[in-house]
Amino acid sequence: MKKAQLVFIPAPGIGHLPPLMEFAKRLLLRDDRFSVTVLLMDSPFGGSLSVAYTESLAESNTPISFINLPPPQGLSSFQPEVHKFVEQFVKDFVDAHKDSVKEDIVKNVLSNSNAAPLAGAAHLGLILSLPGRNDRIGKEFDESDDEFVFHTFVNPLPRRVLPLSTFDYKNGGFNAVMVNLGRIFMQTKGIIVNTFEQLESHAIKSLMNDFDHAPPLYVVGPLIDLKGESNLLFWYEAQKGNEIMKWLDDQPDSSIVFLCFGSMGSFGEEQVKEIACGLEKSEIRFLWSLRKPPPKDKFGEPSDYSSRDLQEVLPNGFLERTKERGMICGWVPQKAVLAHKSVGGFVSHCGWNSILESLWFGVPIVTWPMYAEQQINAFHMMKDLGLAVELKLDYANTREVVLRDEKERAIKCVMDSDNDVWKKVKEKSEKSKLAVIEGGCSFGAYGQLIEDLLINM
Repeated sequence: MKKAQLVFIPAPGIGHLPPLMEFAKRLLLRDDRFSVTVLLMDSPFGGSLSVAYTESLAESNTPISFINLPPPQGLSSFQPEVHKFVEQFVKDFVDAHKDSVKEDIVKNVLSNSNAAPLAGAAHLGLILSLPGRNDRIGKEFDESDDEFVFHTFVNPLPRRVLPLSTFDYKNGGFNAVMVNLGRIFMQTKGIIVNTFEQLESHAIKSLMNDFDHAPPLYVVGPLIDLKGESNLLFWYEAQKGNEIMKWLDDQPDSSIVFLCFGSMGSFGEEQVKEIACGLEKSEIRFLWSLRKPPPKDKFGEPSDYSSRDLQEVLPNGFLERTKERGMICGWVPQKAVLAHKSVGGFVSHCGWNSILESLWFGVPIVTWPMYAEQQINAFHMMKDLGLAVELKLDYANTREVVLRDEKERAIKCVMDSDNDVWKKVKEKSEKSKLAVIEGGCSFGAYGQLIEDLLINM
């Protein structure tokens, strides 16, 4: 029987790959009438995790095929004099692959393909709202406004949680990119949403009722690639050992606060010292994924500290004073850590993957958004859903140093098993797992998606 062929083109960067791969694997498990090909772009920000992840998948006998796209000509790095905002650079980087994407589809796959965007429901609603807002009033946001109303959010969004580039349309910031993206989404035959009904019920109802002529919505999350990271963990352990997991095994249950800020998250020396002092004052056990910022004149992924550099960036004597209750490391297998019984709290950049993973494993979050839409995610989690503890909501805009006392307060709050956030997160954890099994809302949405894909082939 001839299979219906699907083509996925993930945005560059390690954060986009795991949920898309999980979506593809679930689809193939549900119905063998499909085949999947993934077209891969090299990350313009450097780093080797994306390569290691796809290599581990390719070696795991997955039925998914991978094609590496050639790098675009003349657009290999972020240049501030050309692209004032990273959002515009990423858009241009992706657009520069169009010719090679078409060529590879024709040569290696087929001429008729489907690509699927994945997102959370509330943020998706913001994106879909932008084109109409732009058409009605000629501009999306006014710097004089204190807050903005979007139907998919329960509360108005304060100005401070929107990226600063929102207000700079001419230079290709968040706003200009998202307006174009919203128009593209509205023209698709369907939008796949990486969330679940019991998490974002308000946003999902709004998407279905408040948008005229919107494409069909398929709510299929949470898409968490549990097995894929185990393959990547072997790669990690082969190079750096398994000290992290062994150390966690020796800690009491729910005693560890885990600090991790995504593939692009890092801090300057002053902020590192304040975090360290806050951890020391709190007297709470910790695992801290601390990574070195790229050089100031370059935009790229952080790297791991050497032992010597680590001693220099931390307060004098910190490692010695906290060695009995703390561990500092570089890159970590985040899902494996969150799944460990010793972890009780998570200081996070609030990327959507991290949010879904924290809920899946029942670990409450302290919000510290770093870039992209993470400030919006943090606000949504804290104000709309009551599932996070606030440390900062606008750090990506202000870059003000978060002081040790603020850090100590937030950590103690999230580690308190009697607080409401802790209890709500544990409830959502159970509901997230029920959503993806047979009889769950996301499982049912997968079935509807399969039917619609086959009908439209």
